[in-house]
Amino acid sequence: MNKGKIYVAGIGPGSEDDITPVVKKAVTLSDVVVGYKYYFSFIRSLVKEGAECVDTGMRKERDRAAMAFEYAEQGRTVCVISSGDAGIYGMAPLIWEMKRERNSAVEVEILPGISAFQKAASLLGAPVGHDFCVISLSDLLTSWDTIERRIMAAAAADFVTAVYNPKSEGRYWQLYRLKEIFLKERDADTPVGFVRQAGREDQEVVVTTLGDFAPEQVDMFTVVLIGNSQSYEWKGKMITPRGYYKELGEGGYKPGQEIMIRSFRTIASELKHPDIPLDRKWALLHAIHTTADFDMENIFYADQGAVEIIYKALSCGRVRTIVTDVSMAASGVRKGALERLGLQVKCYLSDPRVAEIANAKNITRTQAGIRLAVEEHPDALYVFGNAPTALMELCALMRKGKAWPLGVIGAPVGFVNVRESKYMLKSFTGIPKVVIEGRKGGSNLAATIVNAILCFDDAEQLLPGRDL
Repeated sequence: MNKGKIYVAGIGPGSEDDITPVVKKAVTLSDVVVGYKYYFSFIRSLVKEGAECVDTGMRKERDRAAMAFEYAEQGRTVCVISSGDAGIYGMAPLIWEMKRERNSAVEVEILPGISAFQKAASLLGAPVGHDFCVISLSDLLTSWDTIERRIMAAAAADFVTAVYNPKSEGRYWQLYRLKEIFLKERDADTPVGFVRQAGREDQEVVVTTLGDFAPEQVDMFTVVLIGNSQSYEWKGKMITPRGYYKELGEGGYKPGQEIMIRSFRTIASELKHPDIPLDRKWALLHAIHTTADFDMENIFYADQGAVEIIYKALSCGRVRTIVTDVSMAASGVRKGALERLGLQVKCYLSDPRVAEIANAKNITRTQAGIRLAVEEHPDALYVFGNAPTALMELCALMRKGKAWPLGVIGAPVGFVNVRESKYMLKSFTGIPKVVIEGRKGGSNLAATIVNAILCFDDAEQLLPGRDL
């Protein structure tokens, strides 16, 4: 006796346009079509005249599979339909297991379809351009302990993660737990997209961030996609780069920039307190990158909005001069950024007038350099990475009303008057400032904070190193 055949077909996410030709052909050829009753609305027009449609409610998968074998074993051609791809949380595994259990001679052919996460990804932009995984939050057939271990692994491994079955009427807290786990491994600014009813009439597409993602906005018809550390949002789309621009060198990462980007993302993932204002975080990441010292989280101080305020003043041309206490700090400011913004860096230590002033007034050369700088550029951005006496000099001149800097970077290093100079600076509440508290600091650190300010427009996408 002819034992018939079972097609297990993925009918896509919900639009007839997304059903593959081979699946349409299989439905048309079949004597019996078996599936969850809701899915028949998407393929009804394809079913041939006289074919039998066997529909069942939810959670009747074993019953549907058994009926498919009973019909096929009578010599009939059966098509078992699944939404999306039949092999992804669909009927394909069950059909193969039942074939083995029954030791059935029925031929089984799996016909892939467009998965819901693929459709959702296409609507969101290109979020799965690199390594990804798919996790279902349904604990009907899998224990929550197992699901949670998989979530932790996906978050730690930096996979782009698609989330199926994120929520139902009786399952509401699991998505909150998933978000909590991911926030331990990913930055709050990581893009998250979700699509409800993908490919159907009431389709809804949303791009947000991991921090702002609200689980209450999704339901059982929603697919959620969480980006990895390289993913970014651009013009309402979610993009995970594969690396082609880097390889081709066409407007992509410059030599050394990729390493810096990866370093920043590593640092961001290890911050104890990641939920801080973007401008402060941007400068802090630069500071940690330069020093490899996570104590910067404890000693890095910035006035509210200071980095952004200083950046805006420099980028719009209101102030065009940066003054440093020593030449090493000046040399650390990236020349590409200065040229891009039309700025100059000045250090007065090599000015012949400095020695004369220092000898005549019995002060340090760095103090004398600051006095000269204030006479010529009272509104400059002042940067200190070495000499506390120079910073104290600027504070004295500010008290006398002779200097009104755009902002001050206070990062002198050492053991004498270092902390005191920073206390002095912090007392000027009306001037935007960034301070490395305590004894730590240095010219390289001061310069890197300036570099962070000069490329602040790259902060949102976490793409440092533009001016390398």
